[in-house]
Formats: sequence, structure tokens, C-alpha cells
Amino acid sequence: MRRAILKKFILVLLAALFINSIIFYLISSHMILNMATKDMTYTIEMIDRLLNYEDEAGLNGQVERMEEFTGAEDTRVTLIRFDGTVVFDTDAATKKLDNHLGRTEVQEALSSGIGYAKRYSETLRKHLLYAAYRSPRSDMILRISVPYSGLSEYLPMLLPAALISFLAALACAFVFTKRFVDSVTKPLRDIATELQKVKGDYTELHFGSCLYPELNVIAETTMEMSKNVKDYLSRIEKEKHIRQEFFSNASHELKTPITSIQGYAELIESGMIQDESMKLDFIRRIKKEAANMAGLINDILMISRLEAKDAEVLVSDVRISPLLEDIVDSLKPAAADSQVFVHIDCQPLCVRANPQQMKELLSNLVGNAVKYNHPGGQVWVNIREQDENIVIRVRDNGVGIPQESLDRIFERFYRVDKGRSRKQGGTGLGLSIVKHIVNFYHGSIRVTSELEKGTEFTVMIPVKWEEL
Repeated sequence: MRRAILKKFILVLLAALFINSIIFYLISSHMILNMATKDMTYTIEMIDRLLNYEDEAGLNGQVERMEEFTGAEDTRVTLIRFDGTVVFDTDAATKKLDNHLGRTEVQEALSSGIGYAKRYSETLRKHLLYAAYRSPRSDMILRISVPYSGLSEYLPMLLPAALISFLAALACAFVFTKRFVDSVTKPLRDIATELQKVKGDYTELHFGSCLYPELNVIAETTMEMSKNVKDYLSRIEKEKHIRQEFFSNASHELKTPITSIQGYAELIESGMIQDESMKLDFIRRIKKEAANMAGLINDILMISRLEAKDAEVLVSDVRISPLLEDIVDSLKPAAADSQVFVHIDCQPLCVRANPQQMKELLSNLVGNAVKYNHPGGQVWVNIREQDENIVIRVRDNGVGIPQESLDRIFERFYRVDKGRSRKQGGTGLGLSIVKHIVNFYHGSIRVTSELEKGTEFTVMIPVKWEEL
């Protein structure tokens, strides 16, 4: 890359110098031509003032003497009448010269007083510059001509200086171009070197600052991408671990009721149990374990549906107050057994949501507050609309949650008190379902707790979550 950039810079430089040389040649030629025409104009006007047109017989002699005035042996002076007839020419016999009325410089002199032309002279076989002047003192046109080769006659003098300046400019440009190319390619080499250090572990990259903001952007973007890749791989690894743990826990949780059902069924099938009341007890236990297994499967399916973002979720208008009353009514037997009192304070709200999801959310929060409480405990449920959010607060004065467990209670199958949870019949998926439902509606959930003093869950769900 460095060589390619340097090569292109040199080619651009050579092209620029070449164009500059052409422009210099054209401008210099134009300036030399202007200077020559001015000198010739001055000379021809002086000749016109010195000539005595009244002495026509001696006019030729006067013109011949004017050659000394011009200061150059190769200067040609010609006298032409207005009709184009050549009266006298210092370098050729007038009889051999044709009519000059059609000459460009003569036409210009007749129309504007003075005219110029550049052309090859067949008579003298040279390139000449002509200047014609219409005399205000007679009916004559004075014309002088000098050999003119433009800038080419100065090239032998200018070429060494031009060559030296060209080489000096090329050398300076090469040095500065090399430094510039190095300043551009070095940061890129540093970036490439740093990237080559990555061997699959996606360690965070670090680049030094350089002179060019665009290259700093590349470095910063590369570092950000490296960090994102590392975070993404960490997240994948974490999700892989959670998935493995989930399958392990799910298998264990399903295996327990299946084992119990199989054991009770085998005892009944073997005929060893003759007592009808014991048989009925075993059947009730089988039904209970089957119900627990069905509940666990339903909870697993609920989490799977919530995690599948593209899964279609049917929403409708859900009235929160009647839904909450139904949930509390279904929990009355469990609350009565635990001697727990539930207090409801709910505004008459209506929200666009999936009824089953809202039922799961409230059931799990209120159900946990009843389950993990002391005899004679209290549960307060408060639901309000605040700042375009539905705010659900469920507070109890139960057993509480240890501080070290607060960060893990939303994990699947995590139980703070495993013995009590199994006794209460929980699957360990309730709060995980709550967290997934809250995330589905772009909401937030916060928990505060203190051992033996109680726990409070605060859920906020935007009223217009569908627009987010």
C-alpha cells in the first residue's frame, strides 16, 4: 500500500509539473510576443516621425538609413501604399513583391491604425513577426518585420535552470510525499499489527492516536467492534451455560414427578396395596404430581413463547381490576391455610395486552407474597397509572430475601429456600416468567427486600408499549 500510494503521488506530481511547464511556456510566449510587438510599435512610430514623405525621390534612401535606427541587421522595413502596392522594401526588389493589401497586418492597420501578424515568409524563408502602422502624415503604411521564433530561442538558456528547478521540486516533493505516506500508512500498519495479535480470544485492542481524524475513527471503530464481539461471545457463552443449566434443571424437575407417578402406579399395579383408602391416597398423589408436571411444562412453554420474539401474541383490552380480583379469589384457600391477609387497592384500568400473560404476571407476584409469608402476615397490592405507565406494587411482611440472592431470583429454577419452595409446590420459574413478561412489554421490574421484614416488587409497564 505504501509503495502504491507513493507511486501515485509521484505520478500526480509529474503530471502537475508537466502541466505547469506547458502553462509556463504559453504564458512566457505570450509575454515575449507582447514585449516584441510593443518594441516594434515604438520603433515603427519613431521611423514614421523621422521620414520626410514630401521628398518622395529620396524616400528610399531615408528608409535604408532607418535600418541603422532599428538596431538589427535582420529587421526588414517595407513601405506600402493604401492600395497594397509596395513602394520600397529593404530586403527585396519591389518588382518581385506582390500586392500586400490582403496581408493580415495591413488590413488591421488600415482599419485600426496598427496591425500585427506572425507567419512564414516565402521570400526570406524565415518565421517573421510583422507590425504595420498607418501613417497619419501620408497615404503610406509602414511595416517592419523581425525574425521571430517565440520562446524557442530562449530555451537553451532556460532549459538548464528549468531542469534544475524541476529536479529540485521533484526531490523535495518526494521527501515530503514519503513523510506524508508514512504518516498515513504507519497507523494502518499499527492497526493491522494489533489485529494480528488476536488469536481467537478477542482481547480488547488498543491503538495510539494519529494525526488524521479519519484513521482515529477507524481505530476507535475497530476497538468498539472488538469490544462488541467480546461482549457478544461472553453473552453467547452465558446463554449457553443458562441453556445447559435450564435443560439440566428441567430434566431434574420433570424426572421427580415422573418417578413418583411411576412408583405409585407400580405399587397399585402389583396388587400389594389392598387398602382402598391407601389406593385413593396414591391416586391423589399421582394426580398431584401430574398436575405439578403439567404446570412445569406450561411454565416452560410460556418462557419459550416469550423468548421467541417473532411468536405471534394476541392482545386485547384487559381490565386489570376484575383480573386481580379473580386471582385473589383463587388464592384465598392458600391464604387461609397460611393465615395471610391480602389487601387490594387498584384503579379501574384497562390495558392492551395478552390476558394470559397479565394473569401469569399478577398470579406469580401475589402468589409468592402469600407463599413466602408468616402466619398472620399481610400482602398489599397497589396498582396505579402514573406518567403513562401502569405501576404494580406487591408488598408483603413475610420472610424476605437475602441480599446475595436478589440478583438471582429471576433466574430459571433458582430457589432461595429449596426445601420450602418444594414444600409449597413451586417450579422455580415464576419470577423468571414475570421478568420475561415485563421485558416483552418494554417495562421494568425492581425488588427490595429485608430478611424477616418483607419484600416489595415494583413493576412498570408503558401504557403505549405497542408504539415502542
